[in-house]
Amino acid sequence: MGDFLLLATLFLGAGVIAVPLATRLGLGSVLGYLLAGIALSPILGLLHVDVIAIQHFAEFGVVMMLFIVGLELEPRRLWEMRGRLLGLGGLQVGITAAVVIAICLSFGMPWRQGVAVGFIIALSSTAIVLQTLTERGLMNSDGGRSSFSVLLFQDIAVIFMLALFPLLSAPDLFGSTVTHGGESASGHGGGGDLTPFTGLPGWGQGLVSLAAIAIVVGIGSYLTRPLFRFIAMARLRELFTAAALMLVVGIALLMTLAGLSPALGAFLAGVVLANSEYRHELESHIDPFRGLLLGLFFITVGAAVDFQLLADQFWSTLGMTLGVIVIKALILFALSLVFRIGGSDRWLFTLGLAQAGEFGFVLLTLTVSENILPTAVSSQLLLVVALSMLLTPGLFVLYDRICVIMAKRREPAEADEIDSTADIIIAGHGRVGGIVNRMLRAYGHETTVLDYSSSQLEALRAFGFKVFFGDASRPDLLHAAGIENAKLLIVALDNRDQITELVRYVCKHHPHVHVIARATSREHVYDLYAVGCRDMIRETFDSSVRIGRSAFEALGAHAFDAEQMSRAFVQEDRKMLREMAEVYDPDIPNHKNPAFVTRAREVLARQQDELSGGGRVLGAMNDRRWSPPTPKDVRVERDQARSDPDAPD
Repeated sequence: MGDFLLLATLFLGAGVIAVPLATRLGLGSVLGYLLAGIALSPILGLLHVDVIAIQHFAEFGVVMMLFIVGLELEPRRLWEMRGRLLGLGGLQVGITAAVVIAICLSFGMPWRQGVAVGFIIALSSTAIVLQTLTERGLMNSDGGRSSFSVLLFQDIAVIFMLALFPLLSAPDLFGSTVTHGGESASGHGGGGDLTPFTGLPGWGQGLVSLAAIAIVVGIGSYLTRPLFRFIAMARLRELFTAAALMLVVGIALLMTLAGLSPALGAFLAGVVLANSEYRHELESHIDPFRGLLLGLFFITVGAAVDFQLLADQFWSTLGMTLGVIVIKALILFALSLVFRIGGSDRWLFTLGLAQAGEFGFVLLTLTVSENILPTAVSSQLLLVVALSMLLTPGLFVLYDRICVIMAKRREPAEADEIDSTADIIIAGHGRVGGIVNRMLRAYGHETTVLDYSSSQLEALRAFGFKVFFGDASRPDLLHAAGIENAKLLIVALDNRDQITELVRYVCKHHPHVHVIARATSREHVYDLYAVGCRDMIRETFDSSVRIGRSAFEALGAHAFDAEQMSRAFVQEDRKMLREMAEVYDPDIPNHKNPAFVTRAREVLARQQDELSGGGRVLGAMNDRRWSPPTPKDVRVERDQARSDPDAPD
């Protein structure tokens, strides 16, 4: 028990320390786990820990990850992917294997060894790539979907490789059977041989594989719903967690017994359950275990690096690693051209899959136990696979740099020639500006609309809207739009800095123009107030007030009372904004600005006192019962507004 607790403390502590540091430096969690493993390597060596055995256990995180990926992938969508799954994935594995085999043969390696090395190098890291794509929100991009198609085909191809490698066995090359690192010959790591059907002929093994897949589909289609309904009757959350783990572990065991990839079985089960009402519940229970086991797997990859071998053969190992990455990247880049993956997605696809994969560890162990590769060659290739995986986060950093360079080199499209002007200019025709424009035009007002999204403007023109392409923050474009003669500028952009700079320019150089600016937050109101704007609309304020009004009604307040309380709150909040804007300093965080903190405490206390009954805000409000105001009321409100022109919204 003590040994187990010591190892658990070491692994968890290393991850807890290294991952936040790596994430803060922009390196990603995967590299953090890998660095944690490298740091632990000397300690684990002193403790004589079998890192490879722990790694085989942690590989179950890959199984869980593919189960969750399958849950998010409906069968219909999988069928839609068949073109890239078979075409892109098949060509990647086939061409990469052929190129590597040719290189191995050119260096005098026996053809059996060359075939084994070629297929091993053709694989990429499902764990690292999918984890990184998910963290960066790139799974739904063209490059992310293409990468997933290739990874899925590779996982399917592993089944073929596991069946092929025993046929490449040549005992006469090395003499007696050799084992590597105390591993079993099963290729799945530890625990003895769990494939009782290995003695069957090829057609028998094929029938067993089909039967195993049919059982997985049957379990997912017919048995899971009644099982989870039965478990739900107990109303015990931990029981559902146990059932979810039992499902994934049981399917992995079934596939292992049939000599197939556990990851593939878990993926198929996830796809079958993608339309199940228990889909989200299953995902929420499995995901924490997936994250912990994947983190442990990455730590073991870092800890398994043989630094003595690396020191002895540093330049040759480094050259082989970089050669693998370059060869795979060139092949992937060529395939991206054939399948028309463009822009930054092309580089995401090219660099993201350029490493070797975790299944290489399993296959290399199998090559030694089956007398395909000598131990020395296998050990160096293990180091190449591990190093290429260690370099993967760096490849994603390179992808980020390429994206920045592409963005800088991209020539901005020429702005449209504005052939008509109006008294009203609307900068930005998205979710906010579009509604404002339709509202104004519905009552007969002409507008000049500027927007920098060419695709959106093309769609708007199809519906008959008069819009112009261009960056509204450019002074020359504002001049062409008639800012000198305009009466009103509505700034509805969605970028806070662009909004502020545009408002600053117009308020300074065209003070006659009334500016209504979209504010992205309360602090943004203060920034706009500081640059001269006095008519700011917070993009979420009105909807939040309406939610609050509905909350009053749900708590039993009369609809009119709820409306009156909402208006009183808005009135007080406007006063508060004006007072806070006077002590706001954009160069100092609000909580570190003594004047701002003091004023905020005073204003909040007064606001609560006024609205909770201590003041006269509600009593002073005009009770119109939603009836139209009298002309006298209109004049009074207008005079009050003119006497207080600095009141922001």
